[in-house]
Amino acid sequence: MKYALFTGAGGGLGGAGARALAAAGWTVFAADINRAALEEIGQVPGIIPVYMNVTSEESIREAVAEVRKTTDTLQAVINFSGIHTMASMVEGEIGKTLQKMIDINVLGMVRVNRAFFGMIRAGGGRIINCSSECGYMKPQPFNGPYTVTKYAVEAYNDSLRRELMYLGVPVVKIQPGSFKTNMHSDASAGFEKLLASTEFYTKVLNKMRPLMEMEFKMANDPKYLVNALLKAVQADKPKINYRVKNSKLLGMAELVPDALLDAVYRVILK
Repeated sequence: MKYALFTGAGGGLGGAGARALAAAGWTVFAADINRAALEEIGQVPGIIPVYMNVTSEESIREAVAEVRKTTDTLQAVINFSGIHTMASMVEGEIGKTLQKMIDINVLGMVRVNRAFFGMIRAGGGRIINCSSECGYMKPQPFNGPYTVTKYAVEAYNDSLRRELMYLGVPVVKIQPGSFKTNMHSDASAGFEKLLASTEFYTKVLNKMRPLMEMEFKMANDPKYLVNALLKAVQADKPKINYRVKNSKLLGMAELVPDALLDAVYRVILK
């Protein structure tokens, strides 16, 4: 029997991934803070729901104890816990917003991997961390807080991989593009909140709205991410990273010098 811990399993992408892994014959400990979502996904054969708040060391310790009731080893820890919002870097309660996102998106991953590492090593397992195309692409205006956290995830993941290779534990990075999930609703809510409260950017944001809506309409089917995740979990020799449906438009921006890209943003959104 193969066992996996899957954080963020109450969300759209995490839930799809956990279900697919269970369908492939794994026993999946589906971890999330959303008790209603856990109750629902717990009805799926092969899935054991586990309440976990990744910002709480105590909650994570309790989750470890819960998992150990079934097994002392894990073959995979998959980190999909995360939140997203759009915000200005100079308005509102940006400090609190960024602190919360770092606590969940970055430190939550760090805490979980540390807490379950003994079980991973004992099971000859691997660690899979969900980053984003935003983790390596050039930052976009008003997506700064999320980008900061994903840049941090990239650095953490690569540092962890280069440490754990000496212990024989693979560390894999998933870099998804835009997918049809509740994260879009969170991003839209953050955008509307910013637009309603901004002192400086009303004109810019109103010009940005149709571009953002167009990007959301181009969001991909989660099945592509699920397929990549299954490869990352089950391959004998997984790749270092899996980029899944990354934005072609943002990919083109990667080829543009920063000064020129700034000028393009200035012209389009001014």
